[in-house]
Amino acid sequence: MPQSLYVLFEHASGYGLFRVKEFEEVATFIPEVEKSTNDVSKFQSLVKLLAFSPFKSGTNALDNMNSISEGLLHDDLQVFLESNVPKGGKKDKVVVGVSDAKIGAAITEELGIKCSHIGVVPEVIRGIRLHFPNMVKGLTEVSSAKAQLGLGHSYSRAKVKFNVNRADNMIIQSISLMDQLDKNINTFSMRIREWYSYHFPELVKIISDNYLYAKVVKLIGNRKAFTEESMEQLEELVMDSGKAQAILDASRSSMGQYSMYSLLIKTS
Repeated sequence: MPQSLYVLFEHASGYGLFRVKEFEEVATFIPEVEKSTNDVSKFQSLVKLLAFSPFKSGTNALDNMNSISEGLLHDDLQVFLESNVPKGGKKDKVVVGVSDAKIGAAITEELGIKCSHIGVVPEVIRGIRLHFPNMVKGLTEVSSAKAQLGLGHSYSRAKVKFNVNRADNMIIQSISLMDQLDKNINTFSMRIREWYSYHFPELVKIISDNYLYAKVVKLIGNRKAFTEESMEQLEELVMDSGKAQAILDASRSSMGQYSMYSLLIKTS
């Protein structure tokens, strides 16, 4: 049964509703969207702006974003969807793509519109986010950035909930943020080590520092393509000619799987 896919995009400047070109199979359509993402003209041939509703003010934008972040359907969004999403028939089912499952559930509950946040939807939203200023008439890169900056500041202030009677709240928040960032960096560093070790396992024993390891991985890339021509850069990076030579020798005799590098690039 055919489906008409529309995608809701929440931007700091307002709500946008996009119509996605009809397709038979999701599996074949996703690569088509991926290829067109970096080219605005190709992307617009697949995804077209159907309607745009700007926020009335900064306060109105913040009010809407607070509702969305909590998975609630704001009155403005309800009116926008009711006015612009076509009614589906027995033969043609309407689906609205959303970025968050909670807001999708709220839309379905309140308006009876089927929503989806999987399949081709994330890739379409990624393309819309990249080309949004070019797809909305009267919106520029500069005005889009200003709207995002203003809303970001307002939203952050509301979330932090600064208390003038307890100035240490900001310090506590900062320490908590630093701890979380440290955990995230450590997690991603371990992931880089684990994944790249399928391709070049010997590098872990030579480079112990996480930050330096990531920089070396970026420089080497495919170990089969790494040659003595890059040795000068590697020596500058590790600041040890002996260690740089050890890395080069290990790359030539590594027990890692060469085919894993291509797989890692595709999945990263």
